[in-house]
Amino acid sequence: MKTIDRRALFSSGAAAALLAASGVSLEAAPHTGGRLRVAVPRDGVSLGRLVRGAAFDSLTEIAANGVLQGELATGWSGNENGRVWHFDLRDDVAFHNGAPMRAQDVVASLSGYAEMGRLRLRTIEATGVRAVRLELQEGDRGLPLRLADQMFTICQDGHVDLSLAEAIGTGCYRTRRHEPDRGYLGQKVEQHYKDGRAGWADSIEAVVIPDPAIRSEALRDGYVDIAVLPAPEGLREQKDFIFHPSFSDMALAARRSVGVPREIGANGPLDDGRLAERWWRV
Repeated sequence: MKTIDRRALFSSGAAAALLAASGVSLEAAPHTGGRLRVAVPRDGVSLGRLVRGAAFDSLTEIAANGVLQGELATGWSGNENGRVWHFDLRDDVAFHNGAPMRAQDVVASLSGYAEMGRLRLRTIEATGVRAVRLELQEGDRGLPLRLADQMFTICQDGHVDLSLAEAIGTGCYRTRRHEPDRGYLGQKVEQHYKDGRAGWADSIEAVVIPDPAIRSEALRDGYVDIAVLPAPEGLREQKDFIFHPSFSDMALAARRSVGVPREIGANGPLDDGRLAERWWRV
């Protein structure tokens, strides 16, 4: 029987974009340390998206270059019509309370999302300590790509119905403070499985600032390092900032003291929700 191999699946809707601005941030290798400070709007989306990218992982993820790759999964395969899938899991992942991630956590999490109506599961089971088999009600050849969405993050014991402050994840940053309408503080997890590949800052701090003009002022005056959807007036004339995706259309503005990957996920203003673990302080 033919199978669907992970290498054959790419993201067509998450193409990467290069920064229009040039400078040290584009060229520098990642630096570790420091606190990365981000101003986000009060839109009911941005803060949660940043927190999920910092504190939680999914089975798969969209890399900055737009390619689908494993995150908690090391590999996967599906039958010809995409109805039955097998996922192999990493063996070096721990939740923020120190408990090892198990196949049962994945089973419980995906079962919870099925109860919410996000997945149409027929059956799901752990076929080993680090292996999961699931069968969908209908074939879906793009399932690994769909599971990269933040709506499918894996939580300990499948507690996907808890708040972001209460649920326990496996991401690069452990939540120290989370107030949905005010802000977030995450502390880097020591000996994380992504060490050397992601999670460069010692801590991530996000502050909710509703007014885009005030977000711009906070960035300009050095109170934050990155502003999401800032008011462009007053920033375009400055030489101390870089802009994504472009100078004329800025979804993000950052100080040149911020290090930026060569390629940036273009699926949303928060670098596909992975800004917290991908960007760094120069």
